[in-house]
Amino acid sequence: MGLLDGILGNVMDGVMRGSTGGGTGSPGMPGMPGMPGQGQNPLLMMVLQMLQQNGGIEGILARMQQAGYGQQAQSWVGTGQNMPIDASVLSQIFGRDKMGQLAQQAGLSHDDAEQGLSQMLPHVVDRMTPQGAMPDNQSDLVTEALAILQQQRGR
Repeated sequence: MGLLDGILGNVMDGVMRGSTGGGTGSPGMPGMPGMPGQGQNPLLMMVLQMLQQNGGIEGILARMQQAGYGQQAQSWVGTGQNMPIDASVLSQIFGRDKMGQLAQQAGLSHDDAEQGLSQMLPHVVDRMTPQGAMPDNQSDLVTEALAILQQQRGR
């Protein structure tokens, strides 16, 4: 589970520093004041659920490509700087109702969830595609990461 631990650790570390990979991050998470470590898990869980429900990284990339945001999504997979994505775009791509359901499950407002996801999704995809390559077992990694996070929330 070394790669999975690395992904979770790198994602959480990057989020805590306000990074979205290639240095495009902002200081902290807007709408998420004072939410260290465990407080970020709801957003990470939302990203992982989005990956799981949309066919993994390839499914997310395809949906973003269809919506005209393929260049941004490809930048997250590539080894260069991650391009940002506007928070409202995620609801356009994945559906406002679906985003609302995920936000409600995480105990966040729709706006906070959108904003957090717009910062975390690029970072998670970046970390799950080391050297710009899709992991063969990405579906297993997402499932395992969700199980770990759910276990942590239950403590």
